[in-house]
Amino acid sequence: MNKPIINIADVQLQPRPPAFAATGPAAERYDVRMGMVSAVIGAQKLGYNITAVPPGMRAFPPHSHLANEEMFFVLEGSGEVKIGETTYPIKQGDFVALTTGGREKAHVVTNTGSTELRYLAVSTRIYPEVCEYPASGKFGVMAELPPGADGKSAAFRFVGRAEQCADYWEGE
Repeated sequence: MNKPIINIADVQLQPRPPAFAATGPAAERYDVRMGMVSAVIGAQKLGYNITAVPPGMRAFPPHSHLANEEMFFVLEGSGEVKIGETTYPIKQGDFVALTTGGREKAHVVTNTGSTELRYLAVSTRIYPEVCEYPASGKFGVMAELPPGADGKSAAFRFVGRAEQCADYWEGE
């Protein structure tokens, strides 16, 4: 069993894995380092990490969750969170509730300050999850899968647009 405790000073912040790094024009707006906590301490029903966003950047595109609720607690820095059509300033010590829903709940955090913005991100871990990305018209479906024969965890992830949907009977 993992030790159920880690000190924030011991959380290792890592850049986004290359397969998920922003490319092209998106690389000018999105950058993040994350320290995964929940897996390290053996959490099962909640996911949590430390998210660090450089000045002028965002961690993720505007999106909403249909299954999972999130909460952010700002540890350092300042910025803003846009939820739906409303933008709120955020600073050290602020809690942010991000409930489930459609476009009206789409959210994005932007570091508008001059130093790194760091926050604790906490979420439920309900799978499968569907996320909507209203700015680009995309959706994502994610699911955690049981560990394979090698014991490593696996996941299913699909990002697409509704007009790409195949007919249920196609190819049968």
